[in-house]
Amino acid sequence: MAASSSRVMLGPLVAAIDQGTSSTRFLVFNAKTAELLSHHQVEINQSFPKEGWVEEDPKEILQSVYECMERTCEKLTQLNIDISNIKAIGVTNQRETTLVWDKETGEPLYNAIVWLDLRTQSTVERLINKTPGRNKNHLKHKTGLPISTYFSAVKLRWLMDNVDEVAEAVLTHRAMFGTVDSWLIWSGGVHCTDVTNASRTMLFNIHTLDWDPELCNYFDIPMEILPKVRSSSEIYGLMVSPHCLCKSGSLSGIPISGCLGDQSAALVGQMCFQEGQAKNTYGTGCFLLRNTGAKPVMSDHGLLTTVAYKLGRDKPACYALEGSVAIAGAVVRWLKDNLGIIQTSTELEKLAASVGTSYGCYFVPAFSGLYAPYWEPSARGIICGLTQFTNKSHLAFAALEAVCFQTREILDAMNQDSGIPLTQLQVDGGMTSNRLLMQLQADILCIPVVKPSMPETTALGAAMAAGAAEGVSVWSLRPEDLSEVTSEKFEPQINPEESEFRYARWKKAVQRAMNWETTEPISNGNGETSIFSSVPLGFYILGSMLMLIGAKYIAGQCPL
Repeated sequence: MAASSSRVMLGPLVAAIDQGTSSTRFLVFNAKTAELLSHHQVEINQSFPKEGWVEEDPKEILQSVYECMERTCEKLTQLNIDISNIKAIGVTNQRETTLVWDKETGEPLYNAIVWLDLRTQSTVERLINKTPGRNKNHLKHKTGLPISTYFSAVKLRWLMDNVDEVAEAVLTHRAMFGTVDSWLIWSGGVHCTDVTNASRTMLFNIHTLDWDPELCNYFDIPMEILPKVRSSSEIYGLMVSPHCLCKSGSLSGIPISGCLGDQSAALVGQMCFQEGQAKNTYGTGCFLLRNTGAKPVMSDHGLLTTVAYKLGRDKPACYALEGSVAIAGAVVRWLKDNLGIIQTSTELEKLAASVGTSYGCYFVPAFSGLYAPYWEPSARGIICGLTQFTNKSHLAFAALEAVCFQTREILDAMNQDSGIPLTQLQVDGGMTSNRLLMQLQADILCIPVVKPSMPETTALGAAMAAGAAEGVSVWSLRPEDLSEVTSEKFEPQINPEESEFRYARWKKAVQRAMNWETTEPISNGNGETSIFSSVPLGFYILGSMLMLIGAKYIAGQCPL
């Protein structure tokens, strides 16, 4: 939002670093009105060294933060807004993404392994195989999570097993592990994380709110490399060189006093402080969180139990049920970068709107397997229901519908777990600017979808936590002091019968995507995957070979 020169005296300001999977932002808010004053955004490059691998450069992530801070400071100066009024900075981040660095040199020892990455699939399978009854929920009573490639512990285990520099640093007590928040905050000996990020590692006990020795032993991870766990709202340290500093030095000495994983930050930014309130964020993935209050609720329908926030050292933790979808906005990037059917993300809405239907085409974008409610790593993406009439516009529409259908699946699971169906869905995230998507979502859920007029709720949540921290106290979180949120509501426009018919077809498509890949590909000795790693093809070829052998045997036994 633009600000005029007449608004020089704005009172206290609070900033937020929003480091996501596909981009980094730095945003500055007015602590009294929650108004966004200025921001800057930089895209982050992802690399895919092998099939299923997703990495990002830790130094690029850090540099993107510097750049966003510097550019935002310049914009504020141009608006005659005094940067010295920034009283605190919050951090919110892509969760689960795993980094290890050298505590003496500060150098990363490997690229960041992104939460979407699938390289640990065979590790996960081995872990599940050794649990009683091959139960993927073996650790859920402590972690709230299934054993999955999604979470940090298996990524860290892979780094320790496969990267010599990491293994050596662990042995010589120089290794530091962290998720992206820890990497950004780390400076001058401050090695910390908050409860929301820690709860996504599979090493954290969500009841004791600390690292769990038994869990660390289970994954054989030394506890000394883990960051200290703090609340989501307290002063962790100050902005100092070389980390987190504008070139002008204008932000030096400002407290870093808020830290929340991105989905928890969005829950706070949407002001879902009451038990039963929920929000859905449409970013690279799609994440539906429902506040369950002061006690963790375990799901019977494939959802995660996670720490929602802990807004102060002496404040109680609040928990949430979460439905996690791996691919939402990422499917737009795939259509753009891999298929080239659109040049920009905004083209997708126009392309889909030009036909207004998928014409029976269904797209299951299980590029990283399926997350909630299935937790099926062997699933792969499929497009089905194609005819000669199908064109790229129908595929674009099917891609948007896929995001909505996946949300419907996790909303159904959440309603079953809670026993109290949601009557409307609060939404946020980059994809909510797509009005066709929002209308489709209302149609497929058969309930209204409510979008705030200020979409940057994730960054807002981090700023709120930072501004409310003890020792900062420029942002009140008392219900009577919270700013009124203006919003837009999308009402369902199709009848429930049509919605149910389309949803049933989607569920049928999901079943086609299941059990597509084996978990441990067989190498042919040259580092290439054997055809026998594909179960259906492997059975076909083996069956054909057996039939040929049998035919030859029978021919040999039966003289002409």
